[in-house]
Amino acid sequence: MWIAVGLVFAALVLFLLKYAFGSSGPSPFDFDTREPLKPMVLERKQKNKVLKQGFLSSKVPQDLDAIVIGSGIGGLGIAVLLAKVGKKVLVLEQHDRAGGCCHTFSEKGFEFDVGIHYVGNLLEHKPLRCMIDQITNGQLQWEPLDNPFDQVVLGPPENRRVYPIYSGKGRFSQELKKCFPGEEKAIDKFVALVHKCGNNVRMMAMLKLIPSLVAEFLVYTGLVNLLSPFFSYGTHSLDEVVNSLTENKDLRAVMCYIFGTYGNTPKEASFSMHSLLLCHYIPGAWYPKGGASEIAYHMIPIIEKAGGAVLVRAPVNRILLNDAKEAIGVSVMKGHEEVHVNAPIIISDAGIFNTYQQLLPKEVQTMPAIQKQLSLVKHGMGGLSVFLGLDGTKEELGLDAKNYWIFPENNLDELMEGYIRLEREEAVKNIPMVFLASPSAKDSTWEERQPGKSTLTVVSFAPYSWFEEWKDDKVKNRGGDYKNLKETLTNSILEVVYQIFPKTKDRIEYIDAGTPVSNQHYIAAPKGEIYGIDHGTARFSAEFCISMRPQTPVKNLYLTGQDLFCCGFAGAFAGALVCGSVILNRNLFMDASALTKKLRKASKKSQ
Repeated sequence: MWIAVGLVFAALVLFLLKYAFGSSGPSPFDFDTREPLKPMVLERKQKNKVLKQGFLSSKVPQDLDAIVIGSGIGGLGIAVLLAKVGKKVLVLEQHDRAGGCCHTFSEKGFEFDVGIHYVGNLLEHKPLRCMIDQITNGQLQWEPLDNPFDQVVLGPPENRRVYPIYSGKGRFSQELKKCFPGEEKAIDKFVALVHKCGNNVRMMAMLKLIPSLVAEFLVYTGLVNLLSPFFSYGTHSLDEVVNSLTENKDLRAVMCYIFGTYGNTPKEASFSMHSLLLCHYIPGAWYPKGGASEIAYHMIPIIEKAGGAVLVRAPVNRILLNDAKEAIGVSVMKGHEEVHVNAPIIISDAGIFNTYQQLLPKEVQTMPAIQKQLSLVKHGMGGLSVFLGLDGTKEELGLDAKNYWIFPENNLDELMEGYIRLEREEAVKNIPMVFLASPSAKDSTWEERQPGKSTLTVVSFAPYSWFEEWKDDKVKNRGGDYKNLKETLTNSILEVVYQIFPKTKDRIEYIDAGTPVSNQHYIAAPKGEIYGIDHGTARFSAEFCISMRPQTPVKNLYLTGQDLFCCGFAGAFAGALVCGSVILNRNLFMDASALTKKLRKASKKSQ
């Protein structure tokens, strides 16, 4: 019997290898498309000519190959991948500028990013760096953060402990051991498990690419757990794993601190998701030179060169279907009129809830296959942001190119659970988790662009229900109660900011807060979530993975972005790669890996 099982297992491995390497048709990674570096455009008006092209019927290209709904990295990513093989793609964005969570905005002379705080794993001649270079033709530049790149701050001001997080596989664990003598064994086991799980995420992509019957066989026989520890640990919670390694509460908190990058408490979070994030950042952390808007700015021309376009102020209000319930186009609201645009392929970067519940007709929403997918997901936690514009340079204000994760206690689960149980007016006075960073300190072009100024960005979480009563009010005029609530929130945040950066006191020239309803307005997040659907343990089961594929139950309609794969810049782009792989009938991950190896080899020869 065991011989038969072994033969079946070997046959499956050979099939997976054949599917992984066997591809047909052109690839966006067939050859190196990097161009000599052009002078950086720092003038905002000139960049806006690319980023703020408003929708008009006359601007819609003829004979489109695909329409993409949403211009986040998942939407722009799939559009560029298709453009690079000659496809004419139209990207439609409801906001007044392209980029999704990669966009920036300016107020009172200050520029703020909204979602790009740092990106990991961008070492030269590594796959992610290679792919980002290719989809921007080598024009997007990156600057490393300081090392340590993160600081975990635990406890109240009178008993504050600061733990630096260093990049580098060896140094990450070495520095933790310096902070926690006697915990060497726990740290070694934690780091080993993190790499064991996080570095095996490729199976998640593979399950979304191989034929569904084969994927189901692997999952329901349990073979997938033998092939990848990513799934065997996917349904284990973060605190379950960490608590089994150590009794030291500060160490537990430090091992869990980065849960804020996906929005689940350690008790709810998947250990595999957490491992994936740590594996992403341990090699190092980077920030886009010139700010987050540089990402979209260098992707859009590639789409346009292939005959496509990226148009903003283009809210898609529904996906058009033919009599056979196949997607054939979209309807865009222009004022009070609908403009219909047709294409044989429709790709949604709007998230699964918007796609299924807002853009499809009621009779299609009730399809059992769609209802099954919706039953597996729930909304992520709503996001809070505070934006501070400061008078003074980074040197004058003591700002640096690293991030601060600040918690008043070391029991992170109890901290977050207690916060959610509070009444909102009390809760916003006691924000339990604060991510604090200075985008201006990370960007070497900042002083040239905005001399004598600096910025700080704060991120945290809050339930959408606390702010839901104001969702239909005008975005700049939601009333006195809403304004007072935001003021209480910002005052609470400022106390934390002054503790970390005391020189910023009395130097604030601009301050504003974004709430879940702000996110709903600006990035079309249904419940104000900044990381899409919930990233809890259920999402990282193998069963969930095979149920959420690029193909939807509606023919010709595909999904891309973070809901398809996972959150963050790299996660949303991975969603684009999965979607592109299905549409182009290629394994783009393997194509990118092959190009990476080719360029690495060529670089070594030239040295």
